[in-house]
Amino acid sequence: QVQLTESGGGMVQAGGSLRLSCAASGDTFSRYTLAWFRQVPGKEREFVAVIRYNRNTIYGDSAKGRFTISRDNAKNMVYLQMNNLKPEDTGVYYCSADSRIIQSSLRMSSQYDFWGQGTHITVSS
Repeated sequence: QVQLTESGGGMVQAGGSLRLSCAASGDTFSRYTLAWFRQVPGKEREFVAVIRYNRNTIYGDSAKGRFTISRDNAKNMVYLQMNNLKPEDTGVYYCSADSRIIQSSLRMSSQYDFWGQGTHITVSS
C-alpha cells in the first residue's frame, strides 16, 4: 500500500538542470528498491536509474555521467538530479518501488509493483 507522487518536472533549455522528487505515503520504504523510468510516445518505458535499500545504484546509458539518484528514508523520498539535460531527455518520468526484486531484474519496469503518475520533462534546443 505504497503511493508515489512525483514532482519537479517542467520545461528547460538544453544544458540546464532539474531535480525530480518522489514522495511516498501509506508505508515506509526503508527496505524498498526505488527506481526512475521514463517514457515517450511509441516507446516502452526506459530504465533511468535505481537505488536499492543499501544505497547501491545502477544507471541506464541515458543517465550515465549526468543524473544522480538518491534517497532519504527518514522523509520517504527519492530524488533524481538531472544535469546537462538534452532534448532526447524529454518525456514523462515515473518513480517506482518494489519490496522484492532480484538484482538481475532491476532494469525491468515489469518487475516493479508500485508507480507514481509521472511528471513531464521537456528539454528544448
